Order: sequence, then C-alpha cells, then structure tokens
Amino acid sequence: MTTLTPILSRNWDRPDSFTLAAYRETGGYEALRAALGMTPDAIVDLVKASGLRGRGGAGFPTGMKWGFLPKDNPNPRYLVVNADESEPGTCKDMPLLLANPHALVEGIAIASYAINSRNAFVYVRGEVLHVIRRLRNAVAEAYEAGLLGKDILGSGFDLDVVVHSGAGAYICGEETALLDSLEGYRGQPRLKPPFPAVAGLYASPTVVNNVESIASVPGIVANGADWFTSMGTEKSAGFGFFSLSGHVTRPGQYEAPLGVTLRELLEMAGGVRDGRRLKFWTPGGSSTPIFTEEHLDIPLDFESVGAAGSMLGTRALQIFDETTSVVRAVRGWIEFYAHESCGKCTPCREGNFWMAQVLRRIEAGKGTEEDVAKLLDICDNLLGRSFCALGDGATSPVTSAIKYFREEFIAGTHTPAWELFPYQRTTRWASESVEEDA
Repeated sequence: MTTLTPILSRNWDRPDSFTLAAYRETGGYEALRAALGMTPDAIVDLVKASGLRGRGGAGFPTGMKWGFLPKDNPNPRYLVVNADESEPGTCKDMPLLLANPHALVEGIAIASYAINSRNAFVYVRGEVLHVIRRLRNAVAEAYEAGLLGKDILGSGFDLDVVVHSGAGAYICGEETALLDSLEGYRGQPRLKPPFPAVAGLYASPTVVNNVESIASVPGIVANGADWFTSMGTEKSAGFGFFSLSGHVTRPGQYEAPLGVTLRELLEMAGGVRDGRRLKFWTPGGSSTPIFTEEHLDIPLDFESVGAAGSMLGTRALQIFDETTSVVRAVRGWIEFYAHESCGKCTPCREGNFWMAQVLRRIEAGKGTEEDVAKLLDICDNLLGRSFCALGDGATSPVTSAIKYFREEFIAGTHTPAWELFPYQRTTRWASESVEEDA
C-alpha cells in the first residue's frame, strides 16, 4: 500500500501556513541560502539528476528545459511561472498557492538564480482573486525580508518578481499564448519554432514552468537528488498532487509518489460515494482519454498511463459513478473547449463547435448512428491538425468515451440521456432545449 508524502502540503493544517513566519519555522528559505552558495550550473545539474518532470501536464524534464537556454544570447533571461490553472478537474495549483505560496516564491528565487534571470513573472488566472491577493502578499513579505529584490541574502544576486493577473482565457495555459498575453497582446499560441527557450518573452530566452514544478525545487536543493528519486518510479521520479473530485467520499488533494494507483487513492478517500460503482474517470483532466474500472490498478506515472492509452496530465482524477451519463459528461467538456477555443485555427474553432452540436442532439435522444461516426470523423480532422494542443486534447474524451461506451451513444439516438439516467434528473439538462436544426 502506497502511503502519502505530505511535502508541499505538510503544513496545510496550520491556520497560518501561508505566512512567511510559518514557512520559515519548518526550514523555509534555507534551500535558497544553500543554492546561492552553489554555481548556477550546479543547480541545473542537480535538478536534472533528480529526474523532476514538468507537473503542468506534458511531463518534460525540468532541468533539461533549463539547460536549453542559449549561452550566447545577449538578451536578458526570464522565468515565467504558469499559474493559469483552468482545465475542468484540474485543481492542484490554486490550493498550493493559497496554503503554501512561499514554496513557490522560494522556488522562483532558486530557479531564477540557476538560469541567470533577474526578472520572474507569475501568470495567474484572473478569476481567482483570493489566490492573487495571497500570492502578492507572500511576494511582499519576501521583499521585506530581503529574500527578493536587491542583493538577496547578501549574495549579490538581484531578482524582481511580478504577479500578473490574466483575463480568464483557458488558451493562456498554453505557454506561447501566455507569453503573448503577458506582453499585452491577445492570448493566442505562437508558431514554433522558435521555442520560448530561444525567443520567448520579449523575444528573449525564457523558461516557462508550472507552479508545482517550481515549488518542488526547494525540496530537491535541501534534500538532494537521491531523496527525490527515492519516491516515484525510475522514469517518473518524485511526488505530486493527485486531485480527486466528483463522486468520491472524501475529495481533495492527495500528495503521493508517482506510481500510486487509483485503487489505493480511492481507499484513502473512502471509496466511491454512497457505495456506488466506479464507471469512468480521467487520469489527467478533461483533455486526457478517459479510463474505466478496468484501469484501477494502473500505476499513475507518465509511462504506465501512456502505455494504457491515456496521459497523466495534471493528475486531475475526476471520478464518475454508474449514475452518470457519459454523453452528458463529454458534452459538457466539449462545450467548454468550444467556448475556450481562441479561434486562430479552423480545425479547433469549427471542430469543437460542431461536436458540441452533435453531442447535444445525441443527449436529447434526437441523434442518429451516423452522428456517432460524424463525431469520430471530426476528431480525425482535428487531431494533429490544430495549431496547439487544445484541439488535440478536445478529441481525447470523445474518442475514448465512444471506445468504452459506444452503446450509450447509440442509445442516445432514440432515448434522451435524462431518461437513461433519471438519478441526474434533479437539474435541468442543457440538451432539453436543443434546437431541432442543431
């Protein structure tokens, strides 16, 4: 039985866990002091040796990304932290910033020193005003204590940190769209190459990392690479937050080593609600192919989840029991992607719009078997043809849901979903008002 590893969350039960005083009581900023006594290259090598992989979804090795910055570029270097968490089901970074913002601030200082950056930015989703206030207060505390600003801890290293509020666009979670938004432009993905490491913010070398990735760095500096690799698996080292939501008895953040299974996490969380049976779940958020009960014992690491046909993503484990209409769930996700598509490329802009129309028809019992084939055809024309990963991710729940629950989609060609799943009849279904010509 895998046990939890409360590292970033170890002080969350303290009412003052978000303050500088509470953070320093448990060794906070000692890793920064140690890092400033090392060379920047030594820190990069340490992070590489730890095997830390990006916690924002893609799982790219963090130290390797830092090492991509060209040494002969005379422009200033920038660190940008992606805190634009907004995918359905993904809810790990906001609790971390609320309860332990100084872990991120310390990680920013160490990472900036490692890549020789004097300016760092945190791009936070605009709707989470309480998180923005908490993070800005933490940054202000760090400035006042001499942990940010000029001559940090007498090392001669200067660093300014800016907390930037976005405008609520999901597309700005894509790193190049985030950079455009940060520069004051409309948030739309850029053509790559050049990659941000070469021409990112203000056309200068830039590292873009997720909140959890940067917040994990102080622990690695303080305890060493071997400590980090002692958790997780050989290729997916370390720990991470597993966000259980939906039809689970005790939803929340479960910080555990990578490689833990959903069965183990469900046991810790009290099982599926009301003793019901698990029907389907997402291993990494709504943009990853869904899993079913047969996947309960798959290790939740990058390689195992990928081999089983999905992606670990942000470890957003949305749990759905047998009372749930998979058609309704997928329709909700696709409506989200249709709404959040930036519109820059035709496949994503049109594909998600039309998939939402077809799914509404099927949910209302007004579809045809040809509509199921049409969904797969749209996915074929969307996957690999959109400008960024939003389009690719939107196809995942559709194709996987049809793969595992095709009969439910076929049933929707003659029976409304709310009749198939009357347990959910307590709320009005969007498809009840579906237009005849949709």
